[in-house]
Amino acid sequence: MRTLEPVFEAIKRSAFRIHEAITNEDTDYSSQSNQSGDIQLKLDIQSDLIIAEEFSAVPAIGQIASEEKEEAETLHEDGELFIAYDPLDGSSLIDVNLSVGSIFGIYDGAWDASKMIAAVYVVYGPRTEMVTAYKGNVRHFIYRHGRFKELEQIRIGGKGKLNAPGGTQQHWPPHHKALVDALFAEGYRLRYSGGMVPDLHQILLKGGGLFSYPGTTDKPDGKLRKLFEVFPFAFVYELAGGEAIDESGRRLLELPCSDPHETTPCFFGSHYEIGRVKEAYGVG
Repeated sequence: MRTLEPVFEAIKRSAFRIHEAITNEDTDYSSQSNQSGDIQLKLDIQSDLIIAEEFSAVPAIGQIASEEKEEAETLHEDGELFIAYDPLDGSSLIDVNLSVGSIFGIYDGAWDASKMIAAVYVVYGPRTEMVTAYKGNVRHFIYRHGRFKELEQIRIGGKGKLNAPGGTQQHWPPHHKALVDALFAEGYRLRYSGGMVPDLHQILLKGGGLFSYPGTTDKPDGKLRKLFEVFPFAFVYELAGGEAIDESGRRLLELPCSDPHETTPCFFGSHYEIGRVKEAYGVG
């Protein structure tokens, strides 16, 4: 397998620049909307440009697709890697100084979950951290003194204590609300910031739990995008020893994807919590 080190180095450079932009630049909204209809922050646009610029210096990258772009873009005709990314997940949290992140899915020559060979995410919070899932390991890095230093490898526990339920409660299906209530009745703690990256990162580092974003009456196909968000985190969770499924009990990494901005209901967690999801949804 080809080395991905040049890609990881480009992501590190992007992370440093985005960290600096979050700290020092304008956090106001722009006059533009992205493909999903969300009003873009100026930092959304800047982060997207930073990542595209860093990736343009890596000849192995053939195409990139961004949550902020309507279509995939070709960088190098001979490049075999396809990279989908969300440049600044949870950016609406910046004005209240909560953690946000960047998500990257790295595919081998096609926009297909079966072609994913690595995933990376970066957390911008009190500390800037990076997690890579590649060659069977989930590695954890922290940014200190101008570089990323490796910490421990990450493994998720078989059962956790955290519950992060996404979506608006009034639009949840009754069986999903019953699942969430049952977990709280077991003593689970609510940990939901509104940012996918910090919430899933917290579950990984705190030993396990459940992150859920179901199909709802207002968004029956879910809100989170397969290529940019769902597939990369499914790859991370499975390599870390957890599970990632949709509401039919199917592995997220087995789902087809016909459009860069296609969404899906999704559940990420430890074996115990995913088992509870399957029971609640009558699958598996």
